[in-house]
Amino acid sequence: MSTNTPNQFSQTFHFPVQIYYEDTDFSGVVYHPNFLKYFERAREHVIGADKLAQLWQQQGLGFAVYRSDMLCHDGIEFAEIVDVRTKFYFESKYRTVWQQEIWRPNGIKPAVTATIEMVCMNKQRQLSPMSAELIAQLSQHI
Repeated sequence: MSTNTPNQFSQTFHFPVQIYYEDTDFSGVVYHPNFLKYFERAREHVIGADKLAQLWQQQGLGFAVYRSDMLCHDGIEFAEIVDVRTKFYFESKYRTVWQQEIWRPNGIKPAVTATIEMVCMNKQRQLSPMSAELIAQLSQHI
């Protein structure tokens, strides 16, 4: 797999997200399921949409959420631009663990935190090892 030690985190990636009115509930605060969408977009940004499409089309490999643990510490409001901070490590050749945080502008602590475990699966929805090419690509960030 890699010469990296287990649970060695990658660098932190930053992904800005504009909060639109449609993201909020009646009070102008982000409706909590939307945080999962922001985390998903940030992970896609780390790997690359083109790489994910190539993996699926050429190798029949994709990713599914295996486990998710999210805590909402502070409300995020309409019109804010937040910073989704993402880092990951390889749990095994089948699984990656993503630590993600959403920070409000000028925040002193994260507003939302999550640990999301992703598994690699084939088109038959069976657990499958990540490709050596993908592991090499992502290992460059560790």
